[in-house]
Amino acid sequence: MRLFHGARSSRNQEKGFCYRYFKWILWFSISFYFFSSFLITRHKPTSSISRTTVSQNKASRALIEEPFNKNTHGKWPLNGMKVYVYELPPKFNSDWLANERCSNHLFAAEVAIHRALLSSDIRTFEPWEADFFFVPVYVSCNFSTVNGFPAIGHARSLISAAIDLVSFQLPFWNRSRGADHVFVASHDFGSCFHTLEDVAIADGVPKFLKNSIVLQTFGVKYKHPCQDVEHVVIPPYISPESVRSTLDSSPLTSRRDIFAFFRGKMELNPKNVSGRFYSKKVRTEIWMRYGGDRRFYLRRQRFAGYQSEIVRSKFCLCPLGWAPWSPRLVESVALGCVPVIIADGIQLPFPATVPWGDISLTVAEGDVDTLGEVLEHVAATNLTAIQRNLWDPAVRRALLFNVPILEGDATWRVMESLSVRLGRSHRRSRISTQ
Repeated sequence: MRLFHGARSSRNQEKGFCYRYFKWILWFSISFYFFSSFLITRHKPTSSISRTTVSQNKASRALIEEPFNKNTHGKWPLNGMKVYVYELPPKFNSDWLANERCSNHLFAAEVAIHRALLSSDIRTFEPWEADFFFVPVYVSCNFSTVNGFPAIGHARSLISAAIDLVSFQLPFWNRSRGADHVFVASHDFGSCFHTLEDVAIADGVPKFLKNSIVLQTFGVKYKHPCQDVEHVVIPPYISPESVRSTLDSSPLTSRRDIFAFFRGKMELNPKNVSGRFYSKKVRTEIWMRYGGDRRFYLRRQRFAGYQSEIVRSKFCLCPLGWAPWSPRLVESVALGCVPVIIADGIQLPFPATVPWGDISLTVAEGDVDTLGEVLEHVAATNLTAIQRNLWDPAVRRALLFNVPILEGDATWRVMESLSVRLGRSHRRSRISTQ
């Protein structure tokens, strides 16, 4: 009995020891938890408090810069790139929309990109997290009622005023001298902000934009003063709704009974400015050489439903106008008509994505007189292969601006082009030096 009682006493002592040990561990764990919580709360960075959109009357909040969290890199597409969109007074953008053409004409990429960014996951409301800063200034909305040219004489002063505003109220322009700021110049000679080339060349790129990135429809492969700035060549604006409506009525594979198509301005009078300089006389040469050729469907009059003619055509002529680029280029691709590019040295948008060599033809300006023979040869040999490449939906999507942004569309390709310029990001360069 005494032996049994001794064994039971020993077990009770062991239980008592375990109980005391467990209480000690529990007490230590709880104490450590509350102590750690106290330290974290006490030393929490102030920059994490109330981080909301920076408005113009809250510039002091923008002075706080949050370090880039490397753990979130890759969370978003395009190398995790983020774009901050400035909220400017209406006089810089929305007031111009009173002109209904502003959001629908060939220069409307400035409006479409802005709208797409506002609803995109690429946008950030926290400027200290941004890689790039988009400055939404519309300069191509105003049209002269006399000749139809965009009246952009106000462009330089309007952009300069926007820069003065953002540089005075927020710190981001001044810290990089505008190198990570993005503008749109979607008219004839882009960042030179003029519709006539000789004047555009004489004026050059405004000094206040020299360090920035300009998204512009103008692009050539040779040296030109209007490209003397970091730039991305973008397509002109064509309404994706109009394209969808046309294709709903006439699918890409419908019968194409027009051999070669062109509708547009063709100046012939050598006494006026258009007759002497417009299109370097290429359009006049086309009209004089092929105006009576039954293979060519050439029209000088405006026609609201001309997309229905494009979708019926095999080849669509895309000669230069005042500038090398033309909205016909996008319309032809979107509606499955092989674009025939007649604009020496033109730089086409998104060459890394759009296989221009496989979906279009290029004819030199000086070879217009052989245009008929060139098109006949292609029609007899590899037209079917070109059309097969051309009718790839991804090609059409890459040239159309959608709102909201769609992966692979024109705004997406613009952002993709910016993502390879992340060396300009102040945030990235600052992190790399830490």
